[in-house]
Amino acid sequence: MKTRTFVSDRLYYGLDPMRIRAATSRALARVVGLPPARARVSATNLRQDFALDTVQGTALVDAFVAGGLLDPPDGLRGGYGLTPGFAGLAQARVVDPLPRARARLLLTEACALAQSINATRTHNPLEIAAFAVFGDYMSRDHHLASLDLGVLVRLRLAARRTRFRRMQSKGEGAEAIRAAFQDLSTFVRPRLVTVMSSLPRPFSIVFQPDDEV
Repeated sequence: MKTRTFVSDRLYYGLDPMRIRAATSRALARVVGLPPARARVSATNLRQDFALDTVQGTALVDAFVAGGLLDPPDGLRGGYGLTPGFAGLAQARVVDPLPRARARLLLTEACALAQSINATRTHNPLEIAAFAVFGDYMSRDHHLASLDLGVLVRLRLAARRTRFRRMQSKGEGAEAIRAAFQDLSTFVRPRLVTVMSSLPRPFSIVFQPDDEV
C-alpha cells in the first residue's frame, strides 16, 4: 500500500496527524500476534486509544467505518477489524505544507515535463492536450496540502508515433504519464482526464501545446 502523507498544519478526521499516528499505533499494538479473524478492537478501546469521549469516539469510529478503515461488527464477531488502511495511518508521513512559491516552481517544471512527454515519448500512444491546476492552489492559502493537476490526455497522432520501438498500450501510457508527474514531488497529485469539464471547479489551465495556443 502506498504510504499516506499528512500535512502538519491540517486536521484529519478532526484530529492532529501526529495524534492519529500515535493512536492508531496503540490500537494496532492491541492485536499484535493475533490471527486476522481475531484482530478486532472494541469501540471502548478505540475511544481510549484516541483519548475521546463517547460522542467524539462514536463519530470517529463511524467515519473510519465509512472510509473503509475499520470493519464493523457482524453477527459472528464483535469489535472492529483493523484494515490495512487503518494500519497505514500509523505509518503515515507527516510533512510541512507546500509553500505557494514552491508550488509555482513545480508548475513551471510540470509545463516543461508536458512538453518533453509530447516531444520525446513517441512510444506512448497518449499525449498531453492540456493540464490545469485545481484544489488548494485555487484558494488564498499561502501553504498548500497538495498540488492537484488535471492532465487532459488524447491519442497521439500517427505522424507523432515511433516507428522503431514497441508502442505502449493506452493503460501503460496513462500510467507512465501519471508516474512522471508524481515524480516531480510528493505534493503533486495528477488526475488524468479525457474532458476538462470533469475536473472540480474552480480550475485554471496552465499548459497547452504550442500548436494549440
